[in-house]
Order: sequence, then C-alpha cells, then structure tokens
Amino acid sequence: MNNDLFDFNQALPAINEDTEFFPLMSQEDEDEMNNEQTPDILSILPLRNTVLFPGVVIPITVGRDKSIKLIKDAYKGDRMIGVVSQRDVAIEDPTFDQLNEVGTLAMIIKMLQMPDGSSTVIIQGKRRFRLGEEVQSEPYIKATIAKFEEVKPKVDKEFKAMVASIKEMAMQIIQFSPNIPSEAGIAIKNIESTSFLINFISSNMNADVPVKQKMLEVANLRERAKMVLQHLTSELQMLELRNQIQSKVRTDLDKQQRDYFLNQQLKTIQEELGGNSPDLELENLRERSLKKKWGKEVAEHFNKELEKMGRMNPAAADYSVQINYLELLLDLPWNEFTKDNFDLKRAQRILAKDHYGLEKVKRRIIEYLAVLKLKSDMKAPILCLVGPPGVGKTSLGKSIAKALGRKYVRMALGGIRDEADIRGHRKTYIGAMPGRIIQSLKKAGASNPVFVLDEIDKVGSDFRGDPSSALLEVLDPEQNSAFYDHYVEMDYDLSNIMFIATANSLSTIQPALLDRMEIIEVNGYTIEEKIEIAKQHLLPKQREQHGLKQKDITIKPAVIEKVIEDYTRESGVRGLEKKIGSLVRGVATKIAMEEEYNPVISKEETEAILGAPIFDKDLYEGNEVAGVVTGLAWTQVGGDILFIEASLSPGKGKMSMTGSLGDVMKESASIAMAYLRAHSAKFGIDYRVFDQWDVHVHVPAGATPKDGPSAGITMLTALTSAFTQRKVKSNLAMTGEITLRGKVLAVGGIKEKILAAKRANIKEIILSKSNRKDILEIKEDYIKDLKFHYVGEMKEVIDLALSKDKVKDPLDMTVKEPVAAVLN
Repeated sequence: MNNDLFDFNQALPAINEDTEFFPLMSQEDEDEMNNEQTPDILSILPLRNTVLFPGVVIPITVGRDKSIKLIKDAYKGDRMIGVVSQRDVAIEDPTFDQLNEVGTLAMIIKMLQMPDGSSTVIIQGKRRFRLGEEVQSEPYIKATIAKFEEVKPKVDKEFKAMVASIKEMAMQIIQFSPNIPSEAGIAIKNIESTSFLINFISSNMNADVPVKQKMLEVANLRERAKMVLQHLTSELQMLELRNQIQSKVRTDLDKQQRDYFLNQQLKTIQEELGGNSPDLELENLRERSLKKKWGKEVAEHFNKELEKMGRMNPAAADYSVQINYLELLLDLPWNEFTKDNFDLKRAQRILAKDHYGLEKVKRRIIEYLAVLKLKSDMKAPILCLVGPPGVGKTSLGKSIAKALGRKYVRMALGGIRDEADIRGHRKTYIGAMPGRIIQSLKKAGASNPVFVLDEIDKVGSDFRGDPSSALLEVLDPEQNSAFYDHYVEMDYDLSNIMFIATANSLSTIQPALLDRMEIIEVNGYTIEEKIEIAKQHLLPKQREQHGLKQKDITIKPAVIEKVIEDYTRESGVRGLEKKIGSLVRGVATKIAMEEEYNPVISKEETEAILGAPIFDKDLYEGNEVAGVVTGLAWTQVGGDILFIEASLSPGKGKMSMTGSLGDVMKESASIAMAYLRAHSAKFGIDYRVFDQWDVHVHVPAGATPKDGPSAGITMLTALTSAFTQRKVKSNLAMTGEITLRGKVLAVGGIKEKILAAKRANIKEIILSKSNRKDILEIKEDYIKDLKFHYVGEMKEVIDLALSKDKVKDPLDMTVKEPVAAVLN
C-alpha cells in the first residue's frame, strides 16, 4: 500500500464536525449518494498521480493555475466537480483528449491554503461518469458527462467469500506494513458497504495509476473484486518476502554485533588474566612453525591454513576445528628421526636377554641393522611374525626398538572394522580425527619408530569399508613414502618406519596384504625352552610383581617341567606364567602370615597349590594290538600325538570312521583303503578278504575335532597292520600325506610334532623326504635321541613300520569260500 491511506487519516481531523461527510459510509449513505442529481455539464479537474473512487475521501494538492481557479469557483458554488486522471502523468497541462474517459463526480469538503501558495483540497468521490464532449477549455475544462451504469453482482457464497478474503488480506497487509497506522485497520473493519470496501481498498492500495484507472472503469463489482483480490495477494506475498529478508538481515547483524562486543570483552578479560587472545594464539602457532623441519609444500599449506584461521571469527564453530588441525600439523614429527644404534653386538645381547629362542627372527633383525649400517637410506623391512598365542611376538617388537634405540609404537588391529581408523576422517565431519597411524606418530614424536601392528589377522570389514585394504598403502614400501590421511590432507612419509605385524594365522589375511610382508614363522617353544624362559624371565618377573626376593622362592627345573606338562597345554608361555604366579602367591601368603615354609618348591607343594594335574601326558602305548599306529598332529597350542585305531569284524566290506574327523581326514582314510585294495598282493593280502571283513577306523579322543591330510601314512599303516595282523614296531610314530599312487608328501608343523614325539618317549619317526629341511632347522640338542626315516613311497613306510611278527591272538584271516562254490 502507499501513503494515500496515511494522508487520508492525517486529513480526518481537519474535517469540520458540522459537515455532512462521514468517512465510513453505510449502505444507506451509498444509496442516498447514488440517487443525487448529476449535472449535465461539469468542471473537469485533471489528476496526475491518483484515481478517485466513489465514497472515498482523499486530499489533493492543487498547483496549476487553471486547477486553482476551478477549485475556487466550485467552492463558491455547489462544490461539485468532475475528477478525471490523465493518461500521461508527464504532461503538465493536459487537454481534453489527453484525459481518461471515465472519471468520478466529487464534492469539495474543505480547501486549505498552504504557506507555499498552493492549495490542499479534501474531496470525496460520489459517482462515476463518462466524459462526453468538451464545452470549454479556458480558463479550465468543462465538459458534458453521461451516467456510468454499474452492474450489481449476485450476492452468493462465492462473492461473500471473496469480499471476506479481500478484507482479511487488507488487514494482513496493514499488519505487515509499519508505515500504515493501525487506525486503517479499524476503518476497514467498520465498513459495511461492499462496494465502498472495494473502492476504499482500491483507492489506497499500492498500485500504479493505470491499474487503478482500469479498476475504476470495470462496471461489474464482482470482476472489480477479483482484480483487487489478485493485486492484494501479490502485494501480500511481496510484503512477507520483504519482511523475511529484513528479519534475517537484522538477526545476522544483531548476532554479529553481539559476537563482536562479546569477543572484545573476552579478549580484554583474557589479557587481564594473562591468557592467550586469538591474535596471540596465531602468533604462537606461527613461531612454532618456524622451528619445524617440514618441507616447502607442507610449510606453504600450513601458512595458508593459518591465514584462513586469522580471518575466522573466534566464536565460530570452525575456529576450534581449524586450531586443532594446525596444532596437529605442528605436533607431527615431520622429518624428525631418532638416531639408530648400530652396535650389532649390543643389539644381539639385548635380543638374547629379552627373548629365549626365536633365532630366526633375531637373525633377520641383525641382518637389517647390518645393511642399514652400510646403506643409511635403505627402506625399512615390513615383517610379519606368525605363530601361536603367547610365544612373544608382540613383546619382540619392544625388544627390537630397544636394540635399535628407536621409539616403540603398538597399534592393536583386532576388531577394527572402519577404514577411517587407518586413514582418518575428513575435517568437514563433526568430531573428525586423524587415523591411528598419524595419531601414533604424533605420540611417538619421531618418524622412524618400530611400529607393531598387532593381530593383523583379526582385522574385520563391514559397510564402512575394509581396513585391510587401507593397510595396503601403509605396508607397501613403494607407496608408503606418500601416505595420505584424510584429516591431514597432506602426504606423510612412512618409509622410515619399521613395521612389524603379528598374526596367529595367515588364512584370514588378505592375499594382497600378505604379499607385501616378509613372513617369519614363530613356532611354539619346546619343554626345554619353556623351562629356560621360566627360569630367566617368568619367575623373576613374578617375584618382582609380588614383592618377593630371590631367596624367598626357588623353583627347580623338574618342578617347572611338571607344571608345563601337567597344568598347561600351549605353544607359548602365558598359561605357564599364570601358574608360576599362583606358586609365587602361595609363598607370598605364607610369608605375610608368618608361617614356616620351604623356599624350594617341591612337586608335592606344587600339587597342593595348583590342585590335581589338569592334563595327562600323552605316552606311547605299546604295539601289542594290530591296527594301532601312533601319529603326530599339530594343534594351535603346539604338537601332540594321536592314535589311529583300525579294527576288523566279519561283514561285507563296509568301512566306518569315528572320532570327530573332518572331511580331509576321512578322504585320507578312503585313499589309504583304495591304495591297499589296489596293491594288496604287495603286502601279502588276499584281495577277497576286503569283501568279507568290515573295517572301523577310530581316532581318540572322540570329542576333539580333527582334520588335515598329515595322518595319511598313519591310516594306511593301521589298515595294513589290521589286515596282515602284523605288529607295528615299538616306539615309532609317523606323519605324512599320501596319494592314490602311494607317494608320501610333505606336511607342516614338523617342529611341534617332533617335540611332541619326544615328550611321548618316541624313538623313531617316519617323515616325507621333503620334510628333511624342517628337521635341519631344529636344534640338535632337542632331537639327539630321535631317529628319522625319510621316505618317498608308501611301500617304504610299511617296510619300516611293520615287523615280521604277528600279534598275540591274531584274527583268522582265512578266506571263506562262498557256499555255492563249496557245493560245486
């Protein structure tokens, strides 16, 4: 809306109380006004900037000489004039032809003389008319007029709803417009006449003169109401949009001003308390950056981010994100290295002191040190120590760091499922952090630590990504010189880090990741090694943890051996350490209670503290029964012996297998039976007995799952012994895979199997020729009482394993002729 309504309200107090004018016209007033006589000839007053509607009161300023004379003459007479808007508002003195055809009969209510010589006239519209012919042009225009016939609409629900909408929108526009006084709303509410309401709103709404003139010329009130409604709808939308924009701008400005004042106050308070203001923080970061050894590219990136931070509002949420990012860049050890200790003799002593055994790993570390001493820019090796739990894989990394004089970092990978744990999150995310590789380097404070990736075989994957795929870049010597962390957003050189991964099994490691690492097998400890580890490491450690001195407790090797064999079943020494800890606590209790005790722990005291033995020692059980052969097996806790039992019973040649056997082990039994059938003549067996005897193969213990191909030659030996009723040589064990052609193939876990055989008092062992190399890697002290037979064919196994003697009470293996054959 424009200021016309405002002018109208300002003019209201000037209306004399004795005039016949009422600003809010009732229906009776309107009817009376329409019935008034209209003169045939009227003085015509051209209007430049507005349009007068019937019933509406407006103030107009008269400045033209012609217009002033016209007003004065009319004011002296009947005060009736014709008001018509001119077509072109730019024309100063319009002629009759330059006026619109439709105008409004008006009555001069009051005339006011202004100080500048102009006159202000308050007029009220009466009725519309059409211009006829010009009667005079001087001193002002007079013309004939014709009555303008108005079409009254049918007052139905639609029309009433339209009028109600017009009134409601007009009220909303008044509410949204701060320049329109609230009295205007009161006036609109009290208008009873529909046509006057439409005329009143049409006159005062914010529209151009041509638009208002068009509305004036519409004879049908319904059509005019539609035009007003359309225009009000558009105006209301514009006002709402404008108010939204103003409110948003005002809110933003208010917030910025508030933040500015608060920041100024905070800055002053910080300076008074001796704290760091934002400017001081920037300066501190800049000073720290000058001391860094990073490259040109990193320095440029840091300075760019520092300038970005300087432009930020300290109260903004991104400010803390940015300062954390910059502090991380400063905390990372860019091109900062610890100096390696190349004293190889010292390194050997440290490795030997901290870990008993593990000669292969120690030798590889010394080799790396030797080459690094000769060629300082050599890329660090990426080792993967594979072995059962508790053999010292993780603690070996700490010893290597100590030997090299480097920082030690350990990162547990067990259960990691999110790729962001390796590469970090992008800074745009809430709570974003760098990956654990970068975090560990920040903690280490050097770019060349010994970095242990613990339990790399237990890395998981889900919808968030595959961490093992992210590790491909970390563990590739050709790529890790430019490792990209999403949070750091800069390449970081990992090529100087010595990565040592640990795993219990290679089967769950991604092949591409496995290919990037140098695999070193860490086998389980022998009893002899465990005894030495207990004496040199475990017992002193437990004494120290429990506050005892060396004289307070002594455990002899024989007692340690009893603890190993009767109370633990493992490849490593974790369980052994716990049992030794129990013995030490038993002694500590007696000392604390001031009881008498013997510092030298005996076997009887061991059982008293630890309870009855948990495990039975597997011993060779003799060769008095045909079909029972001792095999060697590998388990996760080390080697073990097992017995293959083959039993015959009269039947039709069926074969059954029990003992929780896996598919591969069952296949080994089937292959052994097929080979024996095919080559029965070589072993002195009548082929017909296979159809007259059922075979049952059992491997105790029945509740323990067993699988693998290494029991192949043991199965065949047991079956051959059962069908020939020949004895198996005493104190003999064997391991090896067989084929249908009778070849003996190599198997794994030889060291553990050999040590298990020695514990069981086995004297002779049959192996594949291909396993000879594995025997050479075992210390001679551990195998000096054992005799090895290396074979390539199954016939060699039978010749070595079975004696010529029959067992006591052998089965009668005579072939029984079928009844039909006897009758013939």
